[in-house]
Amino acid sequence: AQAAGAAEVSHPAKQGLVQAFSVYVDTLLVCTATAIMILSTNTFNVANPAGGFISEFVPGMEKGNFTQAAVDSFIPGIGGGFVAIALGFFTFTTVLAYAFYTDSNVGYLFRHNSNGSGYKMAITASRIGIVVMVFISTIMSADVVWNFGSAGVGAMAWFNVIVIILLTKPGIATLRDYEAQKKLGVDPVFVPERIGIKGAELWHKIVARTYANELAALKAKDKTMK
Repeated sequence: AQAAGAAEVSHPAKQGLVQAFSVYVDTLLVCTATAIMILSTNTFNVANPAGGFISEFVPGMEKGNFTQAAVDSFIPGIGGGFVAIALGFFTFTTVLAYAFYTDSNVGYLFRHNSNGSGYKMAITASRIGIVVMVFISTIMSADVVWNFGSAGVGAMAWFNVIVIILLTKPGIATLRDYEAQKKLGVDPVFVPERIGIKGAELWHKIVARTYANELAALKAKDKTMK
C-alpha cells in the first residue's frame, strides 16, 4: 500500500488495480509455484509440536533449504546457485522497499517540520537501523531470520488490514468513480470532490501539473451529459 501510494497516476484506482494484480503474481504464482515444487519433490519435513517429526523426507535439513533441495532434485547441483541468485534479487529489492517505507513514515510523522533537525536525525537513525539489522541477519541462522521476518510482516499486515477497513467507504467510492469515468469514454482523472473527499490538496496539484488535458476532457464530458 505504501509503495502504491508513491506512484503518480491520474486516478488512484488505476494503481489500486495494478496492486491487486501484483497479489496474484506474488502470492498465487511465485509463492504457490515454490510450494508445489517443494511438495511434489518431497523435499520437506513436517515437525511435531510434541517433538520429533510427523514426516521427515530430508533428515537434518533446515526448512530454509527446502527450495534449494527441490531445485536440486530436478537439476542436480544448481539448487544452491539458483536460490542464491533469486534471494539476492528478492532481498535487495525488499531492503530497498522497507527503506522507502521507513522514509515515508518518518516523513509523514515530521510532515510539519520536514526541514528541522529532528526529521534529519530520525531519517539517519532509521537508515542506520536498517543497515544494522541487515548485518545482524547475516550472522543468525536462517530459521531465526525467517521467524523474525514472518512476525514483522504479520504485524505490519494487521496494521494495514485495520487501515483498509477504515478506508473501505472512500475506497469503494473511488473505484466506482473510476468505473463511471471509463463508461463516459474518458481517461479517468481523480477529482476528490466528485466523491465527497475534502482536504486532498495534493491531488489537485498532481492533476493540474500532469493531467490538465484529462481533467479538461472530463469536464467537457460532464457538460455534455448534463
